[in-house]
Amino acid sequence: MITMIAAAAENNALGKDNDLVWHLPDDFKRFKTLTTGHHIIMGRKTWESFPHPLPNRTHLVISRNTDYKVDGGIVVHSMEDALAFAKDDSNTYIIGGGEIYKIGLDFATHIELTRVHGTFEADAFFPEIDTGVWELQESVFHDTDDRHEFGFTYETWKRR
Repeated sequence: MITMIAAAAENNALGKDNDLVWHLPDDFKRFKTLTTGHHIIMGRKTWESFPHPLPNRTHLVISRNTDYKVDGGIVVHSMEDALAFAKDDSNTYIIGGGEIYKIGLDFATHIELTRVHGTFEADAFFPEIDTGVWELQESVFHDTDDRHEFGFTYETWKRR
């Protein structure tokens, strides 16, 4: 399986200035549970937004810059190269950002989307999900509470 995993607002906003515009602890926990032990594919900007590599995951960083180096990850130069490197993983995760999601949409078999209920100003966006190509398999609502300022829904999509 190749799974795109993201949190996106109702207007498909992902973030602004290379950061998220919301804080959803339960979503972070879900992301950790799903991706631990797997390869995670990201773009350079997403890699550079992390204070350190995420534990127990193999980080594949896509960059067009052939001189780009990272400490704690593996640089590749295309989605095809990243997927070839992760070919033995039972579920490889594409974790962003916006440009990588656009590219990844053609390769993904599944999407784990946390739909944040609200619209936000952003400079990075998740691509539109074409319901002719993708089928919603599961939808689980999470209301606001003392730790979550915004309600959200976990959506699991599968390629038709």
